[in-house]
Amino acid sequence: MDDKLLDLQHVSMAFGGLKVIDDLDLHVNRGEIVSVIGPNGAGKTTLFNLVTGVYQPTGGDIVFDGSSITGLEPHQITRRGIARTFQTLRLFLNMSVRENVMAAAYGHTKAGVFRSMLRTPGMHREEREIRELAEKRLAFFGERLMGYRWDQPAYSLSYANRRRLEIARATATNPTLLLLDEPAAGMNPKETQEITELIELLRTDGGYTILVIEHDMHVVEGISDRVVALDHGFKIAEGSFEEVATSSQVIEAYLGTGGMARK
Repeated sequence: MDDKLLDLQHVSMAFGGLKVIDDLDLHVNRGEIVSVIGPNGAGKTTLFNLVTGVYQPTGGDIVFDGSSITGLEPHQITRRGIARTFQTLRLFLNMSVRENVMAAAYGHTKAGVFRSMLRTPGMHREEREIRELAEKRLAFFGERLMGYRWDQPAYSLSYANRRRLEIARATATNPTLLLLDEPAAGMNPKETQEITELIELLRTDGGYTILVIEHDMHVVEGISDRVVALDHGFKIAEGSFEEVATSSQVIEAYLGTGGMARK
């Protein structure tokens, strides 16, 4: 695969005098699953915030599907086809499972305030389409998010199913690129294996290209076409899981000696 869907070109991000991402080159080919690893403070979440427009880079360019998205607002980037989940779950806990997914799809509707107030036929049609889309996205996750669960409040779900619901909500924006921030965080071994299988299904059956931040090396090994390791905003290794996991720089970074070695 050499068709770059996402391409970060010499991207840097600094907060005052603190450089969090430093001259980063990183790409994700169409149809790939790429995992980003690194110790706490490596710049992984900042990377996601840059791609989704939460932060604007202080240097370099971010290209998605052949066009620069640098400087775009988060909602504009979502419309281009990028969706994300968060390390800390951000669901509407008092809304139903179905309503959580529907909420993500409303950003793509054409009915404005007046059509909604007047309850026009066009608005009703869009409402039906959004409901059908939400149910289709939830059906992808099988019995875990099916049937009677659609009308349950999100707070009634188990932790693992809340994780699934957040991914389902992300897919409701019709993305081509999914950014998953620690999808296996807080899960037991059985749940971790299930989420590993789910990520592969999102690629094979869902057709999504996926960029993942993950600390669980079993998940990283099980899903990744390619692994990128960061440390203090630098890319210190890139390649297959085996190549990155045995890199001396990666081992030093996880042991806390990476910064000293660079000095």
